[in-house]
Amino acid sequence: MLALHAHLLHHAKGPELDYVAVAIASFLSWAGLPGPGEPVLIAAGVFSAKHKLDITPVVLVAFGAATAGGIVGWLIGRIGGRSLLTAPGPLRGWRIHTADRGEELFKRVEVLAILLTPSWVAGMNRSGPVVYNLVNLVSAFVWAGAIGWGSYYLGNAIADIANDAGLAAWVGFGVLIISPLVLDLVQYMRRRRTLKWQR
Repeated sequence: MLALHAHLLHHAKGPELDYVAVAIASFLSWAGLPGPGEPVLIAAGVFSAKHKLDITPVVLVAFGAATAGGIVGWLIGRIGGRSLLTAPGPLRGWRIHTADRGEELFKRVEVLAILLTPSWVAGMNRSGPVVYNLVNLVSAFVWAGAIGWGSYYLGNAIADIANDAGLAAWVGFGVLIISPLVLDLVQYMRRRRTLKWQR
């Protein structure tokens, strides 16, 4: 294993700062901040194709950092997400009810929900550590490999492919998540109106 590691990193080209940038961007993206990971990984893949970086360490760094970022985001959501959502304030009753319903829905489609939501949402909805970490590991591996190697071979076209696939997944998941929440809000408002008229 050590020989494989030495072989892969022996050929690494480019300034170490480029690999650090891939690591930081991947970590932040998977911890729940939108955006930086994918564009930086695509840029690193394109630079690798032009022999300015080595693609293998780029993909390995992105995979490791994405996995770690996903775990940190999950822990943040697990420790503080639900208490922040249900803290005293306006519409607290509705927020508590929504959090409970969201958790029920999350448990029904847990793997899909982990794949399509930020890591802190999985933590907030109490996704189990075994299921979350397994899905996080596999999805980080697929993401780093597909985006890293895809941009190496296809260039910037991988961004269009990833955007189209992501948009389709988000629309489907949005309908799945938003519909029950909107229905709950409508029912909540009707109950409040009914109680108000009965007084």
